Amino acid sequence: MPGKVSVLVAGSWGTAIASVLAENDSDVWLWSRNERQVAEINAEHRNHRFLDDVELSPRIRATTSMEEALRGAKGVFVVAPSSAMREVAKQMRPYLSKETILVHATKGFEADTLKRMSTVLADELPEYDATRIVVLSGPSHAEEVIKQCPTTVVVASEHAEAAEEAQDLLINSSFRVYTNPDVVGVEVGGALKNIIALGAGLTDGLGYGDNAKAALLTRGLAEISRLGTAMGGNPLTFAGLAGIGDLVVTCTSKHSRNWRAGYLIAQGHPLDDVLKQMGMVVEGVKTTQAAYKLSRQYDVTMPIADELYEVLFNGKTAAAAVEDLMGRGRTHELEEVAKPVQTKWFG
Repeated sequence: MPGKVSVLVAGSWGTAIASVLAENDSDVWLWSRNERQVAEINAEHRNHRFLDDVELSPRIRATTSMEEALRGAKGVFVVAPSSAMREVAKQMRPYLSKETILVHATKGFEADTLKRMSTVLADELPEYDATRIVVLSGPSHAEEVIKQCPTTVVVASEHAEAAEEAQDLLINSSFRVYTNPDVVGVEVGGALKNIIALGAGLTDGLGYGDNAKAALLTRGLAEISRLGTAMGGNPLTFAGLAGIGDLVVTCTSKHSRNWRAGYLIAQGHPLDDVLKQMGMVVEGVKTTQAAYKLSRQYDVTMPIADELYEVLFNGKTAAAAVEDLMGRGRTHELEEVAKPVQTKWFG
């Protein structure tokens, strides 16, 4: 499906998605507010700040003009941080065609409203059919995607044709794309796994070993599933790429910002210093705040998220948090998560 496709913004993940699209013969326009970054991409075919060791395709052009980026685009991929999604959507509104395929690949909630990213886009783009918004998620570190390491992801939309059009734009021999009608589950799974990745960094930083990490991932998935299904997601989604797949890669990879942040915190570094040192958005921090509030809104038990909240924002030590988790009252492992959810377009 060659043609013009736009990617907003030019961070590591946005640049990796732009590279996948360029491999598939799309003419890619990469939008950034940073004039220096735009000039560097156009002149040197490099994005030194985020992916310094990779030469970008000449099919990728950068611009600071939202109008230039979106005019005539058959597809738009929004990869802004959750904190910037609403502002980026407002800037898109005058230039976004109703016929354009709209995909977002951001894993988080809006901090103030606790809204999912597709809902934020729908708020700010009232002329666009919200059922056609597509969510891209799954285990996909930018550092590996841009080097064409084998990767599998999922695209979710209430509108089957929109999901399949996004699939067609992205899929190739190194980037396999599945479709899913469960927008809520895919968004919630992609956001909440960052909390558990912070916890994995903490346990590794404390030297607790593989047993502790396995327990954290398993019980973390139970928490993700509980909240996700309470919000309307399909339980099966959390056993797929946007659930356990993304959870495993984010909790075990050297590329994971959330894991690295947790590791540094366990070493005694203050949260503010860690975030400055990272130099990139660590979505799990704000997502922990959101999950803490959402768990109470939906009356869902999330002990791991609660303990991480205490560590990040109330000064509790990581060791004390682990001790309190291990000392909780006895319970059954098998819990009712939710009744089966009927999908909208898979029969």
